[in-house]
Amino acid sequence: MHAFTSLRHHSRPLAVALLTSSLVLGGLLTAPTAAAATSAVRVNQVGYLPDGPKRATVVTTSTQSLTWQLRNASGTVVSSGSTTPRGADTPSGQSVQVADFSSYQGTGSGYVLTVDGSNSDPFDIRANLYDALRSDAMAFFYHQRSGIAIDASLVGSAYAHPAGHLGVTPNKGDTSVPCQSGVCDYTQDVRGGWYDAGDQGKYVVNGGISAWLVVNSFERAKRAGKDAALGDSTLRVPERGNGTPDVLDEARWELDFLMRMQVPAGKPYAGMAFHKIHDANWTALPTRPEQDAQQRELHRPSTAATLNLAASAAQCARVFRQYDAAYADRCLAAARRAWTAAQANPAMYAPDSDSTGGGAYGDARVTDEFYWAAAELYATTAESAYRDAVMSSSWHTSADAFTSYGFGWAETAALGRLTLATVPNGLAASDLARIRTSVTSAADGHLSRMAAQGYAVPIPADGYFWGSNSEVADNAIVMAVAGELTGNGRYRTGVLETMDYLLGRNAIGQSYVTGYGEKDSRNQHHRFWAHQADASLPNPPAGSLAGGPNDDLQDPVALEKLAGCASAACYIDDIGSYSTNEVAVNWNAPLAWLAAYAAERTSTGGEPPAAACAVTYKVDNAWSDGFTATVTVKNTGQSAIDGWKLTWSYPGSQRVTSAWNATVTQSGTAVVAQNTDWNRAIAPGATASFGVQGSLSGSNPSPAAFALNGSACD
Repeated sequence: MHAFTSLRHHSRPLAVALLTSSLVLGGLLTAPTAAAATSAVRVNQVGYLPDGPKRATVVTTSTQSLTWQLRNASGTVVSSGSTTPRGADTPSGQSVQVADFSSYQGTGSGYVLTVDGSNSDPFDIRANLYDALRSDAMAFFYHQRSGIAIDASLVGSAYAHPAGHLGVTPNKGDTSVPCQSGVCDYTQDVRGGWYDAGDQGKYVVNGGISAWLVVNSFERAKRAGKDAALGDSTLRVPERGNGTPDVLDEARWELDFLMRMQVPAGKPYAGMAFHKIHDANWTALPTRPEQDAQQRELHRPSTAATLNLAASAAQCARVFRQYDAAYADRCLAAARRAWTAAQANPAMYAPDSDSTGGGAYGDARVTDEFYWAAAELYATTAESAYRDAVMSSSWHTSADAFTSYGFGWAETAALGRLTLATVPNGLAASDLARIRTSVTSAADGHLSRMAAQGYAVPIPADGYFWGSNSEVADNAIVMAVAGELTGNGRYRTGVLETMDYLLGRNAIGQSYVTGYGEKDSRNQHHRFWAHQADASLPNPPAGSLAGGPNDDLQDPVALEKLAGCASAACYIDDIGSYSTNEVAVNWNAPLAWLAAYAAERTSTGGEPPAAACAVTYKVDNAWSDGFTATVTVKNTGQSAIDGWKLTWSYPGSQRVTSAWNATVTQSGTAVVAQNTDWNRAIAPGATASFGVQGSLSGSNPSPAAFALNGSACD
C-alpha cells in the first residue's frame, strides 16, 4: 500500500485504516531488531566526495564551539577545526552544532570524525562514492517488474522469482483483467509495469511520474554529456546489449504498461487511462508475486491518469526517437489520444473512497496535470495547439508551481516547468527567462531552508509527512536543474548535502537506503522483501529508499513506538510501519536520478590510473566455430582501482560477438574491455569478472598478455 500527498499533505488515504487490521491479524506488529547505538556525530555514513561539501551535525547541549578532529583509518589526525553552534533545531527537537571539514580533500576509507569525545560512524572520501548507488537505485525497478521472471544472474538467488501476475496458477494474472462492477464489460491485457510499492498494485498516476523521472535522469545526463554511465550495458537489465541505453530499457517496461492501461478504441471513454489495477482486497503480507491468488481488477478511468499517460508518453516520443523511432511513434500516438480524451473528459476524478485493496490516489484538481502534459507534448512536437494549452494554463505563470513541499504524483506543474526550462522550444525569450528564473528561485528557497537547519534538509519543519524522503529528493532535483541552468556550484552543494541527509546525517543517525551506511534501513514494508516477517524471505535489496519520517503516525507500529517523537525523528525501521517505512517507485526514482547526478565526475579525469593486477582467462565452453570465456581481474596493488580498462590481443582468429559485465570492443586482434557502473571499483585483493562470447575458425588459443589501465598484468 502506498499513498503520498505533498501540497495536500494533510489529506490522508482511507486505505490506512483498512490495512491495519490485516497487519494485526498477520502477527506482524513485532518490535524491530535492536538498533545499534547512535553517535552524537551525524555524518553521511557512506562518505563524501573529495571536491564536495563535507559537513557533520553534532548533537550537544554545549553552547560553545567544540574541537573536531578527522582521523584516517590508521587513527592519524589529518584535519581539525572548530564546530559552529546552531542551537535549537526545530524539526529534530535537538540542540546541535555543525562541523565543516570540506577543506580536506584527501581520499581513503575508514575516516572517523571525533567531536567532544564522540566518534562518528566510519565513512569514505572517494571520487567513485556514488557509482554503486547509481546502479543499485536503478536496479530497484527491475526488482519491482511485474510479468517477467526476475533473473538470479542479475539480482542474486535471494531475489530471483518466477514472473508474477501472468495468469500462471495461482495467479489470476494481468493478461485478461476485468473491471470493477459497473466500470466496463470487457477485460484488458495490462501485464508488465512496476509494482508500485510494498504492495503489488500498479497505479498510473504514480507510475507516470516515476517513469518520467527515470527518463528525465537520462535526458538530463545527455544534455550534460554524461549519459554514457546510463547507456547500453551499464545496468542490470535483461535488455542490455540491444543498442538502447539501459535506463530507457527500464523505463520502457513501465511505459508499455501505461499504454496498455489506455481504454481501447470503440469502447466508452476511448483514449482515457484506467486509474489503477490491483487485487480485489489487500494482498496479505508476506506474499511473493507469483503466489498471489487474488482476482485483479481495473478501476475506473480518471483524467489524472490519462494526463499522466499523455505526459510520460510524449516525453518517451522525444527521448526514444534516436534509439527506436517506431516506438517513439507509438508513444506519441498514445499521448495524442490521451490528450484528446482528457480534453473531452476533464473532470473524471479518482475518489479517495476507492481504497479497498489498494491506495486510492485520489486527485480532484487536474489543471496541473493538463499543464504538464501540454508542456511535454509541446516540447516534443512544437505544435501550436499544445503551445496554446501551455500559455493559457494558470500554472504557466503561477508562483505555486514550485513549493517548499516539492512536487509529487498529485502536484505535477513543476514537471512541466522543468521540461520547458531545459528542452529547446519556441517560447519567447522573455517567457523562457521567467520560467528558468522560477526554477532557480525555487532552488534558492530550498538552499535557504537548508541553511536555517542543523541538518540541512530542503523541506520546512512541517514537511515531515508520508513519503517525506521523496519530497526531500524531489527538491534536490530542482536544485540540480538550477545548477544546470546557471552553472553555479552552490546548487550542486545543496544536492550533495541532501544525499548526506538521506544517508545518515539526520535526526536519528539512520541511512534510509538499504545496503548503504552503518545503520541502514532494512525492514521496509514490502510483500516479498519481508525478512522480518518470514526469515526465508530477503530484506530489501541494496538501493531501496524508505519513505522517511512522518509525524502523523499513521500505522499501529508508529503509534505504539513513536509517540511524542519530534517531526524529523518520527521513523522506525519496522515492516509494520508502512507510513514511515514503505518503499515506492516514486521514491526510488528521484533517488536514482540524484545518484546518477552525484556520481558524475566534475573534472576531466582522462585515462584511469595505472594499476597492479593479475588476470585469469578461462574458456568455459567451446564449439566448432565459437566459444565463451570468463575473464577475472584481480587488484594486486595496495590502492583501490577506480575505473578500469583491460586490453589484450587474441593470438588466433577469435572475434568477440557479445559480452556481459563489461563493455568490450575489438579492432583486428586487439580487444578492449571497460568496467560497467557497478564493477568500476576493485578494492585491494578483490576481483572483477566479466564474460565474452566469440566466433572463430580453427584453434582457440588463449591470450598470453593483458594490461590494465596501461600496466602489464601478471
